[in-house]
Amino acid sequence: MAEVDAWIGLGSNLNDPVEQIQRALAELADTARCRLHAASSLYVNPPMGPADQPDYVNAVAWLKTSLPALELLDALQDIERRHSRRRGRHWGPRTLDLDLLLYAQAVIDSARLTVPHPGIATRNFVLYPLAELDSELRIPGMGRVAELCAACSAAGMNKLEVD
Repeated sequence: MAEVDAWIGLGSNLNDPVEQIQRALAELADTARCRLHAASSLYVNPPMGPADQPDYVNAVAWLKTSLPALELLDALQDIERRHSRRRGRHWGPRTLDLDLLLYAQAVIDSARLTVPHPGIATRNFVLYPLAELDSELRIPGMGRVAELCAACSAAGMNKLEVD
C-alpha cells in the first residue's frame, strides 16, 4: 500500500501531560510503516468535559503511513495502553488520548472508527494545531481548515513554549 497522510490528535491532562505528548510523538515516529512528517506546537486548554479535572495539553501529528486505517487505529490504541490509558468517565481525565482525525481524504463510518473525527470541525484544540501544520487542508464534507478556524474561537487556548 502506498503512503497516505494521516492526522492524529493528541491530548493529555494527567501524569505530566507535556511529557506524555512528547513521548507519544516519539512513539508515533517509531511505529512500523509510519513516519512522523510534522507535529504542531503544544497547546494548553480547559477540559471539554467535566470541569473538575486539570487543563489539557493538546497537539496534532501529521503522519505518512502505509498502514490501513484500522491497523493505524490499533497502533494508536497500543500507544495509549503503554501510557496506562484507562477509559472511565466520558470526556474525563486521561494520561493520553490519541484520535485518528483524518486518514487521507477517506470517509469512514464503521463500528470502530469514524473519519473524519466527529468533533473535528468544532474543537479549537484540534483545528488550530491542524491549521499550524496545513491551513489549506480540506476536511471531507466540511471545508478547509482555515475556514473552520475562522468560525471557531481560540478562546481559552494557550500555546506552550517547550524546549
